[in-house]
Amino acid sequence: MPQPLSWRNARPAPHWPEIQRRLRPPRLPAWVHVWWPALLWAGVIFSASTDTFSSEHTRWVFEPILRWLVPSLTEDQFSTIHRFIRKSAHVTEYFVFCLLLYRGVRGDRKGWRWTWGLAALFCASGYSVLDEIHQAFVASRTASGYDSLLDSMGALAAFGALWMWFRWRRSIREAEIEASKAPST
Repeated sequence: MPQPLSWRNARPAPHWPEIQRRLRPPRLPAWVHVWWPALLWAGVIFSASTDTFSSEHTRWVFEPILRWLVPSLTEDQFSTIHRFIRKSAHVTEYFVFCLLLYRGVRGDRKGWRWTWGLAALFCASGYSVLDEIHQAFVASRTASGYDSLLDSMGALAAFGALWMWFRWRRSIREAEIEASKAPST
């Protein structure tokens, strides 16, 4: 009678490091890591252009708060404050958007480049125009070139803030280098 074949596998079981290399989770492309905040913020801006954030709906939120803070507030005063809050939101959202766009354009590189800053500024300004076009198709919203200009002013303020920040950091770095080169007596 022939010998039964052994069912033993001649190849030994793999060791943990060998398995671990094969089980690495799939990596996202590098561009996703730098661009996701800007893309998410663009979605926030887009949703703020819908009926949910129209003047009538934001009035419903701000009026009780402002009337509680200042009970003697007249209708004209409330309208002025409400308008100021809404226009400030335009500047603020595009200020943040331009900062996030600069982060995306810069990628993993360091420092300041005029081309990166201008690309972020023009992208934010272009998106503000598209945002106003979107509002033209929403029944409770009105498209306004002045709002787009406010948005672009917010992006320009971010551009200026970035330039000043990187210039200040460079001057500090240069001062530290000069101090380290100076002979100590």
